Amino acid sequence: MAGHTPERSSDRSAATGAPDFAAKEAIRGKAFEMGFDAAGFARAGAPPADGANLAAFLDGGRHGDMTWLADTFARRADPRALWPEARTVIALGVNYGPAEDPRALQGRADRGAISVYARNRDYHDVVKKRVKRLARWIVETRGGEVKVFVDTAPVMEKPLAARAGIGWQGKHTNLVSRAFGSWLFLAEVFTTLTLPPDAPETDLCGSCNRCAEACPTDALAEPYRMNATRCISYVTIEHKGPIEADLRPALGNRIYGCDDCLAACPWNKFSRPTAEAAFQARPDLKAPSLADLAGLDDVAFRQAFAGTPIKRTGRDRLLRNVLIAIGNSGDAGMLSVVRQRMADSSALVREAAQWAFDRLSDQPPAKG
Repeated sequence: MAGHTPERSSDRSAATGAPDFAAKEAIRGKAFEMGFDAAGFARAGAPPADGANLAAFLDGGRHGDMTWLADTFARRADPRALWPEARTVIALGVNYGPAEDPRALQGRADRGAISVYARNRDYHDVVKKRVKRLARWIVETRGGEVKVFVDTAPVMEKPLAARAGIGWQGKHTNLVSRAFGSWLFLAEVFTTLTLPPDAPETDLCGSCNRCAEACPTDALAEPYRMNATRCISYVTIEHKGPIEADLRPALGNRIYGCDDCLAACPWNKFSRPTAEAAFQARPDLKAPSLADLAGLDDVAFRQAFAGTPIKRTGRDRLLRNVLIAIGNSGDAGMLSVVRQRMADSSALVREAAQWAFDRLSDQPPAKG
């Protein structure tokens, strides 16, 4: 996205490199007006530590199937490698805080737990439209050129957001905000305008280790270092094959993602539920029946999850997760549901069904 307007102070700042304080505050105000909950500014460069941390993550094989992280390393490590003309990054956040603790559902063995971010509209679609509107306004009123990003491009969003002052990367590796806890969707506007940077946020995790203590699979054994191959969000969403046998019991009834480390953060006491209707949980996705989900064919899956992030994972991976959750339920009354999937057309589903069948065969039906 690029634009040309009559010369104004921001046009001159793009050419001369002089920071434009008025433009910065006008953009921040417009971002809030358009529905963003956080907005900060950072220089487009990146410290060497960002690339070094990413390299260590990749070298240790902690990215698992996420090969795109390695494929785009050169562009991901520094925003200027992605777009050399960029001078400023505007980091933006949208609150998606839940109305209740998402961990409360884990005691209901017949129900599936879906990560807070995936219980309604895909945030990529919702937020990107908003970012594009803001970027268009910047070009029309302040000049310069812009590019917008919402997660899908090779941008290290969390380090950028931390440098822009809207939060810090916590020990769970996600962004933590004083105002919104761990519940911010992130987006960026790269611009050729030279805008004064905000001060980076201070790391306020201190000696707290609740996120690591809450992780069911010990994926956060080392603070600030995530082993994605053990993370339930990774294994239920990104991982394409069978889930490792030693991880399956720890999944419990989590069928798409995991919020445990986020929900455990004490800074959430300052957060508030999102006011964005698109991010409030759909009633049918708050506590879906595992038995009903296990019966979905491809057409029914697409209908049930149209417009949500879950759709991109596909029916077979979701049913793999559902069957593992059923196997963890301890309820032999669901064996009939499992048997129906043991002849499924998908080898991935069949394997999970066999595991669930073996696990439940010695269990009595649940009382109730």
